Amino acid sequence: MTILVIAEHNNTSLKSDTHKVVAAAMDIAQYSNANIEVLIAGARCAAAAQQATKLAGISKVLIADHVCYEHQLAENVGLLVADLGKGYSHILTAASTTGKNFLPRVAALLDVAQISDIISVESSDTFQRPFYAGNAIATVKSNDAIKVITVRTSAFDAVDENNDVAMENIDNVQDAGLSSYVSSELTISERPELGSARVIVSGGRGMQNGENFKMLEELADKLGGGVGASRAAVDAGFVPNDMQVGQTGKIVAPELYIAVGISGAIQHLAGMKDSKVIVAINKDPDAPIFQIADFGLEADLFEAIPELISKLS
Repeated sequence: MTILVIAEHNNTSLKSDTHKVVAAAMDIAQYSNANIEVLIAGARCAAAAQQATKLAGISKVLIADHVCYEHQLAENVGLLVADLGKGYSHILTAASTTGKNFLPRVAALLDVAQISDIISVESSDTFQRPFYAGNAIATVKSNDAIKVITVRTSAFDAVDENNDVAMENIDNVQDAGLSSYVSSELTISERPELGSARVIVSGGRGMQNGENFKMLEELADKLGGGVGASRAAVDAGFVPNDMQVGQTGKIVAPELYIAVGISGAIQHLAGMKDSKVIVAINKDPDAPIFQIADFGLEADLFEAIPELISKLS
């Protein structure tokens, strides 16, 4: 048996999600004595592939280096992975925007059921995944010959980079011709991505407007963290939607999560309740966020945050 992990990368370096997907693959491998191989599909992606060779627990890195994979278009990556995947027992990738885009196509092409958002491995064919916004956990067993799986990376610890394995080029390039990359608008920030941030400071509707998020940015900078938001804040137009944490946003599990002016709707809690330490700041003593917080401060955020910044200074 061999497990295939599809890497998340930006063509120059791996994203931390890949390290966590490999950890999930290692959990599967212990039940089946399987090897783990990593696929890098991109363009001019040799640097990312070289980094992948260092991932602990893997036996080989496959490289599909072609312009048609530069932006990981789902139609192209899906064809490639489905073709390669016929020779593997498991195909894993992160439950990210990219993974959720191409992997259902892979499952359809292989005529198997996809298992989404796993948070633990019970055996080589049995997994746990959350549903009902994380309020219940399902144990799912698959009888398919090939298991196609997305991994909720917040549930797994990243593997180390202490390996050195061989690289192999993949030549069966497939351009489906069904889609093309036009452009992208990226938010440029020196702060860490939410998925890899050690500390996250998130704001909700209580921030009142986008201008007030500058307070949270200053606090996050003091702590070396990233800035997130609830869906209410995003829907109100305070901040862009790539900052959203929650069931329909990013699923995170930092060492420290500070929720500011966030009431704690179950959709938001589903995206951050696995954080190691949760701090809630809200003037409403009945806010649901206090029920899961390790530390709660019942206070006006417009007084508490400047004071906290001052103390950190």
